[in-house]
Amino acid sequence: MSPLAGWDNFYVIIGSSAGALIGLQFVVMALIANLPRAAGGGDAGNAFATPNVVHFGTALLISGLLTAPWQGIIMPTVLLGILGLCGILYVLVVARRMRAQTLYQPVFEDWLCHAILPFIAYAMLAVSAYEIRGHAYGSLFVVAAAVLLLLFVAIHNAWDAATYHVLIMRSKKRPGQPDSLKSPGAGESRGEQERVRPQDD
Repeated sequence: MSPLAGWDNFYVIIGSSAGALIGLQFVVMALIANLPRAAGGGDAGNAFATPNVVHFGTALLISGLLTAPWQGIIMPTVLLGILGLCGILYVLVVARRMRAQTLYQPVFEDWLCHAILPFIAYAMLAVSAYEIRGHAYGSLFVVAAAVLLLLFVAIHNAWDAATYHVLIMRSKKRPGQPDSLKSPGAGESRGEQERVRPQDD
């Protein structure tokens, strides 16, 4: 019996959730399309929005791979290893983009959820792919944990981005006031003010 037997229901749930959440990302982008655009928003989007779709897509892809009718474990193992290594490289690119964008200064929560935790998840994929032929039972649980981590991290990041645009950026837009002269909202917390503070050039 294949070591992948028994995981079908798990990955059907994960894949369905990831696919639905990818669709919701398009809905969110359409809803916030009319909000004021700040300088450097494109760079910030590449650092904080696009990775969410990548993580959801990775969860969906792994769900499809591990529910396919493979005759053995070698091919899915190789593909998982490639995904893990590509994910690690991508997270390093995302971290560089986070440092380069000038829309706001990332706080620890940003680094944790956009760089550190995704790096751990992709590293878990890469390591489990290496170990799966010798320790299939435990390695498949590590793969499942990595996929769940990617899914929940992307959910957190997508919600964080949506609330930032709707609650923070909209609150800074006052009638007749240029975007460059926006001041922190009266109800903003200190952490939120630091989050949207432009970096020094």
